[in-house]
Amino acid sequence: MARRRLRSGTVVLGGMGVLAATLTSCGSEPDERCVDPVTYEVLPDYECDDDGGSGRHYYGGSISNGKASGGSYDKSAVKTGGFGSSGSSGG
Repeated sequence: MARRRLRSGTVVLGGMGVLAATLTSCGSEPDERCVDPVTYEVLPDYECDDDGGSGRHYYGGSISNGKASGGSYDKSAVKTGGFGSSGSSGG
């Protein structure tokens, strides 16, 4: 039986894939967006500033047709990071 040797390029590419998967799985912060608290429409970030904007920070969830859903106004209520986590919570 002849032993097969891997080319160094194959090893490097495999290592890069593992590194990329590790970095993307370690997210510690949920997505944050500014939304209208009544209609859940996504607003520009400046609407959530302390200067009297009408929006509130909304964490996690998803956007569909310009409206946020599946997240929470409570940042600590949103699960984050790791493989298999949903990244959202009711709110």
